[in-house]
Amino acid sequence: MKTTLPSRRQSLQRLAAGASCLIAAPLLAPLAAHAQGGAKTMRIVVPFPPGGSTDLLARRISDKLAAAWSQTVIVENRAGAGGTVGADYVAKAAPDGNTLLMGVTGSNAIAQSLYPKLPYDVIKDFVPVTMVVSSPLVVAVNPSVKANNLAEFIALAKAKPGAISYGSAGNGTSMHLTGEMFKQATGTSMVHIPYRGSAGMLTDLMGGQIDATFGDLLVLMPQIESGKLRPLAVTSKKRHPMLPDVPTVAESGFAGFEALSWQGLFAPAGTPDDVVAKISAEVNKSIKTPDIQDYFASRGFLIEGTTPAAFKTFIAAEVKKWGAIVKASGARAD
Repeated sequence: MKTTLPSRRQSLQRLAAGASCLIAAPLLAPLAAHAQGGAKTMRIVVPFPPGGSTDLLARRISDKLAAAWSQTVIVENRAGAGGTVGADYVAKAAPDGNTLLMGVTGSNAIAQSLYPKLPYDVIKDFVPVTMVVSSPLVVAVNPSVKANNLAEFIALAKAKPGAISYGSAGNGTSMHLTGEMFKQATGTSMVHIPYRGSAGMLTDLMGGQIDATFGDLLVLMPQIESGKLRPLAVTSKKRHPMLPDVPTVAESGFAGFEALSWQGLFAPAGTPDDVVAKISAEVNKSIKTPDIQDYFASRGFLIEGTTPAAFKTFIAAEVKKWGAIVKASGARAD
């Protein structure tokens, strides 16, 4: 029986096809791992200790992704230096979609201008995946302060330059720099009192040792509800559902004023676009589920869910805005 040997052209075609598969395989591997469940463990790095809002959010999302992809997804806490230790770790991780950062306003916007020797570049070293949640800060005062609204508070600060003090959770935090933004927008002079965390600041604010704060909604709400603090304004563009009668700074006469505390997912620069798009879509799907929406809405967070392109544009604007505030105020990291 005569055997027909393959022609030279057929052999070359088969070799070319095999080579194409070998080249394509590494590029498709990350996407296939997320789509069908891969051997690699996905890690969401939280740049803060366990138990905080960023940690809780990351753990909720990790559970959703693990269920959707039948893949192990863990949360890894790498705290330190205002979130920059964990951010730097992810910036230098392999860009394969298996290491993500739950970044925040401080680590992925303010840090760029606040730390002169920041070991990563907020814009160049990350791919924004999606903004997950946001929350405004609240301009709040001790009830002994003779101001029932923002206009009266500004008038009081202008009447006695340097007499009004406001506290924050530390130098360079969003609370501190929102206060600096407020001073610049309103032409007021107030003294900043930095604390190491919100707890001490809150104690002194309620005790009358300091007059005001630009604080996190989640931290201040119990004291606002009990009447121990008086809210004057929120720093978002729209009023917050939990404080519907409290106006925004913008609608109080300072158009365009906005300062948000936000949290979002980032991947290392170089992560393939299709992998980023798939992760973004799945995360956005997960945060729209009723259990996650109810959980975080009850804590004052607004569920976002953006495309990678929209988040990239937002980050660029945030870096520019906070950079100008840091420069004008002369703020330094502790």
